[in-house]
Order: sequence, then C-alpha cells, then structure tokens
Amino acid sequence: MQHPGLRERKKQQTRDAIVRSAMELFAERGFDATTIADIAAAADIAPRTFFGYFPSKEAVVFHDFDELFEDFSARLRDRSPDETAFAALRAWIVELISAAERDGDDPRDCLIATTPSLEAHDRANMARFNEVLTTCVAEDLGVAPDSLRAQMVAAASIAAMESMRSLKERDSTPEHALAVMDEVLLFLEGGLAALRGAAPAGA
Repeated sequence: MQHPGLRERKKQQTRDAIVRSAMELFAERGFDATTIADIAAAADIAPRTFFGYFPSKEAVVFHDFDELFEDFSARLRDRSPDETAFAALRAWIVELISAAERDGDDPRDCLIATTPSLEAHDRANMARFNEVLTTCVAEDLGVAPDSLRAQMVAAASIAAMESMRSLKERDSTPEHALAVMDEVLLFLEGGLAALRGAAPAGA
C-alpha cells in the first residue's frame, strides 16, 4: 500500500505538471488554441486525469486562487477590533506586492487581459472578494451586509483594486500602483468614518 505522504506528493507533482504544461502551451499557442487533450499529452497524463485536478482550462490559469482567497478572507476576518477592513486590505495588498516582486512578473496577467473567457472567470473571482469585503465593511459600519451602504463602499474598494491591477499591467511600478491605492483607501477611510454612526438614508 502506498504511503499517504507519498501519494499526496505524487498528486502535487501531477498537479504542478498540469499547470506548468498548460502555461507553456498557452504562451506558445494561445489559450483558445490549446485543448485539454494538448495539456494532458504535454503533462503525460490521460485527459480524464486532467479533470481529477481541474474542472476546466480556466481553472488551471487560476490554480492558486483558492489559496489566495482563503488568505485574503483570513486576513480580513481575523483583523484586530481597532483595524478597519480597509487597513487590513492594504496590509494584504502590501504582502501580495512583496511576493510578486520576489517571484517576478506573472505571465497570467497579460493572458487574462487578452482572453474574454478568462476575464469572465476573473470577474467571478473578484465577486467573491467583494462578498467578503462587503461583510467586513458592514461590520465596521454597524449595518447589515446586504445594506446599500455596505455594498457601495465595498464596491468602491474593489474598483480601486481593479484600477491598481490595471496600472500594473501598464508597466507602472509597484510603488506607484500602491501610492494610487493609498489615495483611494484614504478617501474611502474618510467616507467610512463619516458614515459610521450616521443614520442610513431614509431612516
């Protein structure tokens, strides 16, 4: 019987091989021109094995999203009582930028920006970020997560994150992108402070 630890390592090796092979093929042929059969052949697995690891080609591109999302959720969820959602968001972004500078440019950014199906997948992912942020902003404001106030403030911060990523794609420096994000968060923090404790419109 295969040792559980060895089995898990082999599974991770297969997953890594799928991701590596897929990204190489996407760079060489383009996302739409690459089939799952192509990826399976390059990774030396059967096509049915591919689906044991990923439900689609899009999911391969976003292979680390679940880990990233859990890290984001935990950072906001476990923030101290005196730390706002925006302060926790900024701290998380700084950590993300530091990791990106250490690891180098991510070729997926350009791939996502030029592939409609990946853009749609990315928007769905951002909606999950928005849901968490809305809940945390609602806690800061003392309102329900489904309130218009919480949804509007959270949506503004998600738009700021999108703008920051757009700057990065245009070869802006990480420092410049973060400076722009800081300006937006400063504006949002001011709005949050003004709204906290104020009666909702129509109350």
